[in-house]
Amino acid sequence: MNKYIILGTAGHIDHGKSQLVKALTGVDPDRLKEEKERGITIDLGFADIKYPDGLRVGIVDVPGHERLVKNMLAGAGGIDIVVLVIAADEGIMPQSREHLAICNLLGIKSGIIAITKIDIVEDDWLELVTEEVRDFVKGTFLEGAEIVPVSSKTGENIELLKEKIHDLALRVSPKSTGGLFRLPIDRVFTLRGFGTVVTGTVLSGQIALNDDVEILPTGIRSKVRGLHSHGAPVEQGLAGQRLAINLQGVEKESLKRGDAVVTPGRFSPTQSIDVRIKLLEDAPPLKSKTNIHFHLATSEVIGRVILYDCDQLKGGESAYCQIRLEKPVLAVSGDRFIIRRFSPVQTIGGGIILDAWAKRRRKKEGLKDLEIFEQGTLKDRIETKIRKSGLKGFLRERIYGWINAEVKECDKALKELIKEKRVYQYSDFLIHGDVYQSMKDKLIDALQRFHKNNPLKPGMSKEVLRGIFGLKPEVFQGILSLTEEIVAERDIVRLREFTVSVTDSYQEIKDKIVRLLEKERFQPPSKEELAEYCNVKPKEMDDILRLMTNEGTLKRITDSLYLRSEDYEEMLNLLREFYSKNDTMTVGQFRDLLTTTRKFALPFLEHLDSNKITLRVGDVRKMHPSFKKQVFGGD
Repeated sequence: MNKYIILGTAGHIDHGKSQLVKALTGVDPDRLKEEKERGITIDLGFADIKYPDGLRVGIVDVPGHERLVKNMLAGAGGIDIVVLVIAADEGIMPQSREHLAICNLLGIKSGIIAITKIDIVEDDWLELVTEEVRDFVKGTFLEGAEIVPVSSKTGENIELLKEKIHDLALRVSPKSTGGLFRLPIDRVFTLRGFGTVVTGTVLSGQIALNDDVEILPTGIRSKVRGLHSHGAPVEQGLAGQRLAINLQGVEKESLKRGDAVVTPGRFSPTQSIDVRIKLLEDAPPLKSKTNIHFHLATSEVIGRVILYDCDQLKGGESAYCQIRLEKPVLAVSGDRFIIRRFSPVQTIGGGIILDAWAKRRRKKEGLKDLEIFEQGTLKDRIETKIRKSGLKGFLRERIYGWINAEVKECDKALKELIKEKRVYQYSDFLIHGDVYQSMKDKLIDALQRFHKNNPLKPGMSKEVLRGIFGLKPEVFQGILSLTEEIVAERDIVRLREFTVSVTDSYQEIKDKIVRLLEKERFQPPSKEELAEYCNVKPKEMDDILRLMTNEGTLKRITDSLYLRSEDYEEMLNLLREFYSKNDTMTVGQFRDLLTTTRKFALPFLEHLDSNKITLRVGDVRKMHPSFKKQVFGGD
């Protein structure tokens, strides 16, 4: 069996949590000198129970003192089951209540209650405390949980508690190894000869030696130099394990508790999150725009609560809201969090992250999306997030870092959404079907109007069409690639069904142009003169000349000068004949060859130069090698 479960202790200061962990594991979780001297847990302690069947239960021992609850919260994020520790001589105390409330808010679903120090109380007192505990946990996830009276000093019922932990751990669903790797850092230290080491509980995914990793929110890139789990080297780390990672090339000073080691390039730090928040029954009212302490995994950040559908939340109530953080954190949709009052500091509530990468919402904007994020299927939530990304689209690989789910389940949902045409993919981006259809309709409508107003133009400039709607180039190109009704040809776009409309009036104008050019030959009228001769606007003449060129009737020399294709071919024949007898040609010779003037000879030659028919050398022209090869063949 390769199953890894994390157990957390919870309870009031001096109720014997650390002594109980030592009795269960043989390991003293109090690692700090000050903790040894004072006999209390100040920071997180770690140990583990290894069972014969291969089950391994990692234990996070948390401090119980009120002032150290934030340290407790740093260890609570990855807990699967909890042992609520209540001393028989004192019973329920303030941190017993706060720790239980925190575990309840974090969505921990399994646990055991250990009544410690039974060696110093009478049996009838123990019975009273046991009944008090049963009443205390009513309405929480520990209602109906096993209550095991133990003595860490004498060892009474320690083995029984280990058996109960084993049985409970077997019933817990393991964390997903199919998601992206994510480990919130709870400790940072250095080891001589190894360098920087971080520890934490693997929330999802897996990691191996030499894997590339990213530390967020700082964005530092590194590589896994070594892995340890419960003091032993391992080649791979899996979801649910306590893990120590030796990072390559990272200074200890650049890392801190609250950072996270993750799969590179998939996650994004955030400062705005949409959540469902719930206050504890005895919490004071929470007004919108109130500052709070926000605890997520091992991070603690100051945030401001913006209530969406009310101005104030009372104890026991819940609501949708946005939490805006002073500093970025790594958050994933589906994570649970705790909020504590800004001053005086006390736990007042918690909740679940619905959208880890939220935008500020307009005041009257509906909350339907948050309802889907809270209650919908994985497929519904992914579709809604893509819809909210609008025309910008959503980078596919970021989906896996936005939501707490297995990669294969996300891929399955996306495959179905794409098949049903509720989502479209272009390049690596995803765009919602409704968003795509709306923009597609707008593009088609714009092209229809353009074609109607410009029947002789082959299409519309790409850049002009893109500019009308202010689309980013990659978005515009993506939508074009999805749209069969639109054809892109170089820098022109048109509707696939569109063809240039040739009317009787066009044919008349075309015939007039051909007759005039045939008459003038190598002294052709300019585009402006043609427009005046045919009694059409210059812009319309542009379209007519372009169409005649595309048809092959004309040959464009410059934007203003055109020749009949027959006259152009005759010019090439005259050049072939001339160069069969001469190596070079002057402008004057070319002018005389065509029986034209210098005014026309120069633009003709510039055209021939640019089309590799002639080659200018000083003041003369030679036959360009490319044209020479066509005329005479050979190399």
